[in-house]
Amino acid sequence: MALSSAASVSLAGTLSAALDLGRASFPFGLAKSVSLADGTGAGKADRVFTDTRTLAASASEDLDLAGVLTDAFGASITFAKVKALMVVAAAANSNNVIVGGASSNGFISWVGGATHTVTVRPGGALALLAGETDATGYAVTAGTADLLKIANSGAGSSVTYSVAILGTSA
Repeated sequence: MALSSAASVSLAGTLSAALDLGRASFPFGLAKSVSLADGTGAGKADRVFTDTRTLAASASEDLDLAGVLTDAFGASITFAKVKALMVVAAAANSNNVIVGGASSNGFISWVGGATHTVTVRPGGALALLAGETDATGYAVTAGTADLLKIANSGAGSSVTYSVAILGTSA
């Protein structure tokens, strides 16, 4: 199997204000796109995991990035490096989706420490991209640093989220 992939994130808008004799505006934008060819080096990825999942009220799960997840064809995936990660919380969620903070063996090379988390609010998204010239990405170590924790922030209702992970096998 060969993998060809791309990831992008953008933020754009216009700040405007009324003036005495007209209107002033300031357009702004920031975007990052990464295209990844098939392989394991810089600017490459050869593994992908995607899924839409639901967590019960107050529940959590650990996505094991080294050997437990399967791709769209049912093949087992073992990530050595993550090149892109995206988590999107469903707009209909009442609770937040919490990413990170595995109690042990956490995949934490993208945050500052084992207990650190990111809150993804209903309808929101978290995106993490390694650059095209980056051969390292975010390291995954089987058995010691391979669990990506996803949690429902509260009681009373379930949360649904979608996740996509691009990475390498070596």
